[in-house]
Amino acid sequence: MKKYIMDEIDHQILDTLIENARTPFTDIAKKLNVSAGTIHVRVKKMEEERIIKGATLSVDYEKMGYSFIAHIGIYLEKTAMTKEVIADLEKIPFVTIAYITAGKYNIFCKIRAKDTNNAKDIIFMIDEIPGVYRTETMISLEESINDKKRLMHMIFREL
Repeated sequence: MKKYIMDEIDHQILDTLIENARTPFTDIAKKLNVSAGTIHVRVKKMEEERIIKGATLSVDYEKMGYSFIAHIGIYLEKTAMTKEVIADLEKIPFVTIAYITAGKYNIFCKIRAKDTNNAKDIIFMIDEIPGVYRTETMISLEESINDKKRLMHMIFREL
């Protein structure tokens, strides 16, 4: 697969959109001293190349009453049951991320809950999924790092 070559304008466009995906192209154009059409064409090209895969919205779950975060390692009865278990995890809206992993766990996921009692109920839901042998739960005390820009800046330096 051919690697997409980005220049400094592309880097700055991505940097701005990572910070706020809703930034108007006209604002980015003014900041970079280029036309809004240039921004539009470059973003479109990065979308076509699948460098940009859409935009996301950040939600403050704490303000909505879901401040409890836990990470759950899931052991399966059989590795062959992975797809079915993932499909069942998708049915639990409190499971926000799930990874198929190699190592200690077959699946590692993140849940959001209102409190410890709500988290317990969610863990019981996961334990009831056919194929789940057992789980291990780690409670998140604080999210200390959540910074997509640092990685993007390192990638820019490598290009």
